[in-house]
Order: sequence, then C-alpha cells, then structure tokens
Amino acid sequence: MSNDLPTLNLILTHYQNFNARALKSATVSYWRHIEGGGKMFWAVAGAMSSAQLGLSLAPAIREGLIHGLSVTGANLEESLFRLVAHHGYKDFPEYRYLTKHDDTVILEQGMRRVTDTSIPEDQAFRAVEKVMVPMWQRAAASGERRFWHQYFYELITVLDPAIYEGDPEACWLLAAARAGLPIVVPGYEDSTFGNIFASYVHTGELNAQIAKSGIEYMVDFYARYREMSEGAGVGFFQIGGGIAGDFPICVVPSIRHDLQQEAKPWAYFCQVSDSTTSYGSYSGATPNEKITWDKLTEDTPMFVVESDATIVAPLMLQALLECKRNPVAANALLAKHGF
Repeated sequence: MSNDLPTLNLILTHYQNFNARALKSATVSYWRHIEGGGKMFWAVAGAMSSAQLGLSLAPAIREGLIHGLSVTGANLEESLFRLVAHHGYKDFPEYRYLTKHDDTVILEQGMRRVTDTSIPEDQAFRAVEKVMVPMWQRAAASGERRFWHQYFYELITVLDPAIYEGDPEACWLLAAARAGLPIVVPGYEDSTFGNIFASYVHTGELNAQIAKSGIEYMVDFYARYREMSEGAGVGFFQIGGGIAGDFPICVVPSIRHDLQQEAKPWAYFCQVSDSTTSYGSYSGATPNEKITWDKLTEDTPMFVVESDATIVAPLMLQALLECKRNPVAANALLAKHGF
C-alpha cells in the first residue's frame, strides 16, 4: 500500500511534531475537504513562479485540487517567463556570498536576480512585451476592458508552442487558463508588466482604463466566491502574506458587513510562511486573529506551517495527488495511522 503512496506514507510516518505535525494535519484536512466535495482557493505571494512551484501547482490544477487563485502580478507573469525563457535563466547557488560588485555584473548581463536564480530581461520581459503590447493596443482601439489576468490568459493560449523553452506541463498559468480558473491579481501595478503598462499610459499610447481595477476585481470576486463556496464550501490555502492573501480572504466579511448579505465562511485555512508570529505583520498573524475580522470562525480547521513554501507546498501537493489518484488506498493508509 505505502509503495503506491510514498509521499503520503512519508508524511504520516515521520512528520510527528512541531511544523512537521502541522504539515501532516493540514494535508489530511485538505484531503478530507476535497474528498467531501469541497473546493480550495490558493493565495500565492513571494517569488513562487520563479522558484518553479508550477511543477507542483500545474498538475494539482489539472487534477482538481486547486479551484481558484489569488496571485501577485509578479507570480502571474513569471509563470509565463519560465515557459518562454527557461533556458535563459541563470542560477546562483552561492547567492549568500555575492558582493555588490557581483550583483552589478549580473545587472550588466541583463539578468534580474531573484534570490538564487535570475530572469533574463531580453528573453523574458521584452519577448513577452512584443506580444502583449499589441493586445493592449487592440483593446484600446476597441474600447475593451479586461481584468489583468485575462490578458495573460489570452496570451498564453495563443503563443506558438514552438517557442516554449520550459515544460508546458509545469506551467501553472497555462493549466489555469485551460481550466478557466477564477483568478484575482490584486496590486498588479507592482510587477514588471504593471510598470511596462504604466509607461505606455504615461506616453499616451494606452489608456489605463483597458485594465480593470482592483476594486472591480473585488466586485467580481463576490460572485466567484459564491460559486466556489456552494456545497461543501471553499477552503483558503495561503503562501506568504501581503495583498495576495489579505485581498481575497476579505470577501466574506465584505459580503456580510458591506453588502449585508449571507456568505458561507471559509471552510479551511492553512498558511505556509517563514514569518514567525510578530507584531502587526499580516504574514505573522495567527489564524485566530482572522476570527475577529469575520474571515474565519472558531470551527474552521486552521493550520500554520512556519517553513519554506518551496519545500512544504510540493510535499503536500504530491501527497494530495497520490490521494486523488488512489483514494481507496489513501484512506486505508490514513485509517492505519489513526485518521
């Protein structure tokens, strides 16, 4: 049995205390929620796309473990960059020992470092810009307005696969576009393409109105949340903190208190972050605090894994994929371990 479920067996057998126990409990609860017909919404902050989390996210999307996303503008575009410019990336395993001069050399090479890897500007930013700008121009000419992610959905589905450098099966943006997943991209202005878009607006070549605002994202998300929360409800899985997490989780109190309408509470909550509990930091806030904001209830299953999301998320998703592909054996193994 365990041979068919190696990752789940590893977690159940060895992850007994501290953050390991939190990871195990969060994984089991996630599976029970999905098994019961529930859905899961992910909030992804940080530089997860540059860290190639798409290797885990894309198959999870395809197999029905992720049903909606809130991502930073950077994560949205960097999933695309990894697809079209993968070979141009350069890694810096010894990044901790780089000097200021070393980083200046990296700049002069046209690379943009993100911790231990770097994005090639010409192969990524400028190559995509050649395709994206005409799309913006057509929208401006026709008076069309779209959400930020919708431009990326169209772009990634019309790209010629012949130009792919990365594995399309590892591109979460492509998987999400094909599945038509609801996405919110709060604060998308804070991204490379947000800056590029602003430059075209500044020169008068484009009108800012072709990109719908964050307020319009929330207005639309009211309906998307209601759809996702039907039945067994929708859970919230958060990587990091900041606006990617805080924006979508606020939909419940906004529906209840601002619209004065009924809304189901989030059915599950898990946060993976390397921020320890702290004073005033959203990333470091305990889930209990969200009860006071009417985002969660005392009955919501809540988990915090204080660790590196690039380690935790692949482990959890691989175990969940094993459960999804072989639910009978997974449930037998869970029962063996007292779940």
